[in-house]
Amino acid sequence: MFQIKRPIISSHKLKDTMASPHILDSVAPRLDQVAIRRFDPFSTMSDAELAETVDPAHKHTISHGQPVFRQGDVAQHFYFLLCGRLKVVQLTKSGQQIVVRIVHPGEFFGVAKALKRTDYPGTALAVVDSVALAWNSALWDDMTARHPNLTMNALHTVASHLQEMHARVCELSTENVERRIAHAIARLVERAGRETQDGILIDFPITRQDIAEMTGTTLSTVSRMLSAWTDRGLIKSRRLRITVCDPDKLTRLARE
Repeated sequence: MFQIKRPIISSHKLKDTMASPHILDSVAPRLDQVAIRRFDPFSTMSDAELAETVDPAHKHTISHGQPVFRQGDVAQHFYFLLCGRLKVVQLTKSGQQIVVRIVHPGEFFGVAKALKRTDYPGTALAVVDSVALAWNSALWDDMTARHPNLTMNALHTVASHLQEMHARVCELSTENVERRIAHAIARLVERAGRETQDGILIDFPITRQDIAEMTGTTLSTVSRMLSAWTDRGLIKSRRLRITVCDPDKLTRLARE
């Protein structure tokens, strides 16, 4: 049974997932091992193992709206997001753009080699100012062989992504647009929700076009639906921010 889960701050996430100047400073100019150790893949490593893993990486700062890589580029690097948020989009053969996933702090991305690819299947764009670690793709096999925890984390990320994609395909095939939008917002609440006085805030900028591309519908349909939900007191939507005021009602919308 579908139900919105309350947002959980997992151990692999920084307390502040937005790319504040403080966090940016914490990984520059030299990567701070204490900050990196907060994330699950690195938490159990010894100091020597952590240094061995992190030293070959370089800090990659991505300004809001800028790409980390583009669809079809040669996959020269793979990445781990320290702070901020990214969206990965794909351009279909028909020219339609879809949002494939949102990358949250504590996740690997751009690991084309793990998928036996030599190019990136999508474009990763910074939703807010973000910071990632970047390694040369040639190091992937050696790193995962030496540190099984990295492999497990990457597999968990891929599995979660595939599970979400499967759910979205089922929703596109069987559900009306209102339920699809409710499911999309519920997933964002679960991964990026923050409790506020007004409800649960999706704690990064999200556009109505993004939601349309997540749910296989149009901008006008999403705008009409969110406006109706706002009038009913279900959500508050303003300035690229969505707050879910009544999670129980949204749960019922997605389930009915």
